[in-house]
Amino acid sequence: MRTTRLKHKVSAPGQGELFAVDQIAGIYKANPDKPLTNTALYEIVTNHLGVSTEALNELAPVGESGQKHSLVRRAIRWTQQSLKQMGIIERVNGERGVWRLTEDAKRDLNPAKSGVKVLGFRTDLGLAIWGPSADIFKRLTVPVVLALQSPPYPLRKERAYGNPDEREIVDFICATLEPVVEALAEEGSLVLNVSQDCFLPGLPARSTYVERLVLEVCDRFGLYLMDRLIWENPAKAPGPVQWASKSRQQLNVGYEPVLWFAKNPLKCKSNNNRVLQPHSERHLRLIQNGGEKRHTNYGDGAYRLRPGSFSNVTAGSIPKNVITRGHRCGYGTQHRKAAEALGLPTHGAPMPFSIPEFLIQFLTEEGDLVVDAWAGRNMTSLAAELLGRTWMSGELMLQHIRTGAELFRGRPGFWLNPQIAAAFGR
Repeated sequence: MRTTRLKHKVSAPGQGELFAVDQIAGIYKANPDKPLTNTALYEIVTNHLGVSTEALNELAPVGESGQKHSLVRRAIRWTQQSLKQMGIIERVNGERGVWRLTEDAKRDLNPAKSGVKVLGFRTDLGLAIWGPSADIFKRLTVPVVLALQSPPYPLRKERAYGNPDEREIVDFICATLEPVVEALAEEGSLVLNVSQDCFLPGLPARSTYVERLVLEVCDRFGLYLMDRLIWENPAKAPGPVQWASKSRQQLNVGYEPVLWFAKNPLKCKSNNNRVLQPHSERHLRLIQNGGEKRHTNYGDGAYRLRPGSFSNVTAGSIPKNVITRGHRCGYGTQHRKAAEALGLPTHGAPMPFSIPEFLIQFLTEEGDLVVDAWAGRNMTSLAAELLGRTWMSGELMLQHIRTGAELFRGRPGFWLNPQIAAAFGR
């Protein structure tokens, strides 16, 4: 994207100067059943449309008053007005800065109806099914060693339907997962990447749906909470804008929780030997020099350091439970280009390949079955495929099945349902 830095006062950019209408429309079409706050929209723009955070936040004088505004945000809002006039998006009643796809525009995406289960594509190691996941995984007979997914993030609904009920959100997630958990192996794990950026309406206070979800999964399914891993994203866009940048009552968010549950903690298949990290140069020198030379203790003797400590040669260091990964990845770029070539929307809540890659290595062995109930771009399935695990995924939207298939093209045994291919021209 090429932008021009202006030295003088400027008027608002025209509707097509910074963003094409279909670029912003594609974001809403990738989230057909979820209203998007402008804050969430800005973050998606920085993640997928090549706009840097610096450009998003850069201010320039606008109009006769010379008041400074973000030209990028202004251009996005102009494009929203164009989409409104075209009947593609509409405001959510009673909510400021919250828009959603209109019912007419939703027809551009094809959600599977209840009971529909259609094979979308497959490889020698796995298969992706179009349909509601609560139906897809019923009566699954193969033991699931890892169920790894990112459920839809809870977003506020129109007030005519009431404010979001945290219990309804939690029940929806658990109802979808129920058949998967029933097939969970004794040594299996359930992992959920969730959002902690859901705030109570009009308040700088977070929703407690994550805490409710943890308790419900443990109580309803009898699973055990193994850890609350943290996915730290250094490139995460600043926010929540209202409470961090405007009222200054909150800090910018920088992570998402990754909840890890086990069916039987003592038999859990996790093994950190599979994800050891290379030693630092400093630690390698310490090993080569025979370890520590000091004799001391810390914490009233709880931690003791003796001569020779850390002298043993080991395969690597054990990772901490903070996973630091950016959101961009080569496979994500490949998926976006494939979607553009097909004229289809990209997915609005992407997970980078490196997150499922790490978790699959940590929690499974080759040949184990990995399941994803909300496949999206099918990044979890791709990681399973490339790591030699078998996999099975479910996705509600037909367009996401079609675009996700392109990540597997060329893999052994790849087959794309010809009816789905024909539906989109190829």
